[in-house]
Amino acid sequence: MTQLNRRDLLKISSATFLTALTPRFALADTATGVPLHGLSAFGELKYAKDFKNFDYANPDAPKGGTFAFSPPNWLYNQSPQTFNTLNTYSAKGDAPPRMEICYDTLMESALDEPDSIYGLVAESVTAAADRNTFIFNLRHEARFHDGSPLTAHDVVFSLQSIKEKGHPELLLLLTQMKEVVAENDHTLRITFTGQHSDRAILDIASAMPILSKAWFSDREFDASTLEAPLGSGPYRVGRMAPGKGIEYERVEDYWAKNLPVQRGLNHFDTIKIELYRDRQPEFEAFKKGDIFWRMEHTAKTWITEYDFPAIEQKRVIKREFPDEKRPQLQAWAVNQRREHFRDPKVREAIALCFDFTWTRKNLFYGMYEQSQSLFEMSDFRASGKPSPQELAIMEPLRDRLPEGIFGEAVIQATSDGSGRDRKNLRRAVELLQAAGFKRDNNRFVDSAGKSLDLEMLIQAEVFTRAYSPFINNLQAIGVNASLRLVDPAQYQLRVQDFDFDIIGVAVMLSATPTRESLEAMFGSRSASAPGSYNLPGIADPVIDALIQKVSEAHSRDDLVTVMRVLDRLLRIRRDWIPNWYSANHLVAYWDIFGFKEPKPDYGFPVETLWWFDEAKAKAIGKG
Repeated sequence: MTQLNRRDLLKISSATFLTALTPRFALADTATGVPLHGLSAFGELKYAKDFKNFDYANPDAPKGGTFAFSPPNWLYNQSPQTFNTLNTYSAKGDAPPRMEICYDTLMESALDEPDSIYGLVAESVTAAADRNTFIFNLRHEARFHDGSPLTAHDVVFSLQSIKEKGHPELLLLLTQMKEVVAENDHTLRITFTGQHSDRAILDIASAMPILSKAWFSDREFDASTLEAPLGSGPYRVGRMAPGKGIEYERVEDYWAKNLPVQRGLNHFDTIKIELYRDRQPEFEAFKKGDIFWRMEHTAKTWITEYDFPAIEQKRVIKREFPDEKRPQLQAWAVNQRREHFRDPKVREAIALCFDFTWTRKNLFYGMYEQSQSLFEMSDFRASGKPSPQELAIMEPLRDRLPEGIFGEAVIQATSDGSGRDRKNLRRAVELLQAAGFKRDNNRFVDSAGKSLDLEMLIQAEVFTRAYSPFINNLQAIGVNASLRLVDPAQYQLRVQDFDFDIIGVAVMLSATPTRESLEAMFGSRSASAPGSYNLPGIADPVIDALIQKVSEAHSRDDLVTVMRVLDRLLRIRRDWIPNWYSANHLVAYWDIFGFKEPKPDYGFPVETLWWFDEAKAKAIGKG
């Protein structure tokens, strides 16, 4: 299953409640005309201007040691299985996970707040009264790894280059950026079109990397290359073996190490990432102590295989950590660029063939819960009938919404747990027939006699066990269904080009989604952008209207209401078919680390938060 971590055309009649000219309210309580040390979408900042470090950081932790692991999540064009480029901000090639730790941003997100950011390269930010313009005052001490100054000109180059040639996940966030100007070496001005969401600045300031204009003066910005672009972050690329692994070395003289947003973080001298084509070899490497930390994603392994000697000797710790308080989307994306999957009845029929009850009992050892929402683990999950506040948004769109959305929120069909529930499969057949398909020699065909084919694309053998019963049920009702296992490079290319019928995806969304980040996954504009996360190809003007409404929320309660309406619509459309989720991280690690508890609520970058404990390591023979 693809894992991604972690981000206007309104074809609505003028008679509806929503237009592009509606006033914006987000950030309304943010002072304008004065330099600020941080920004937040709603409410006050947790940390005052003179804060020393984040509460979850530990300035007293020792520096040193190696953190060897196989990352559980990744961004942009990164792959956990291989790599052939070190340019992670282009859509070309496969980059190794964690390349982003080599690059600084204007501001840094706080992991114990849902949407607050604080100055990193930018010492302060000043918002204009209309909140269309933001002035950033950059720190004079900011440096790239070669010692050259990091200036506003580098930020201008980076944002302009990403908007033109960057990875879709990033460039889509810059759509409404009208202008970016270096007023001098240390003053940057970003101006928006006026059609942006005010919270767009949070994404841009905290997610956009700052790259060296001088370094790229004789290089292509979007080239696939094994030469690491010059960085300015806490780590730089060290030893590497393309396709096998990479090491990141801590920058001893990192210019920002004593700033409040970096103090007490980034303790390991080396972050070592090992790449494996499948999870079992990774697990075997962990058991041998070649890697020191892993997050388990396979229930069978967690329940039945953590009985090796190091566990029994208590040299390896097995425990659960609570998941982040952020929306989780774990689902199958059904590609509507393929004609056969454009009818919602077809997608509903596909969903009916997955027997979660049987799968949970027989394959998952009772561990996972069935996903109903695309925003599980958050307040954005809709339930029951729409509230009066939700209805106030839905009623003006009634003639454009499916009638069923005004009833109970859609939930996945329950089954008898047999693995082949006849009632559900019979209903699936009826839906396919209603969509215009007919049986021909026990296979569904369309009106032109073309077979209803469905290929589920996977990139690791581990998914065969969980997906095969699903495929078998599809075959049983007459769908020509199959599993297709491809190598990591081919998988990445096919996903980027939308060359698939159905794939599984796991995404953790922002705790405070912006219009721009939602457009990247659900908006019409991203449906045709290669490399975007709008994998089903959703292009619905009503969804676009709801995403626009998200940008106009002036309180978290308003945001929750709009997101629940969006959830209802996405669930009834079944562009994404939710499957399962876990409320906890299943983690195992060699007992050589120190860390603060509890973990922060909105992020779990262990390689940044934890540190090497020499005494513990010596006690278990790994010092």
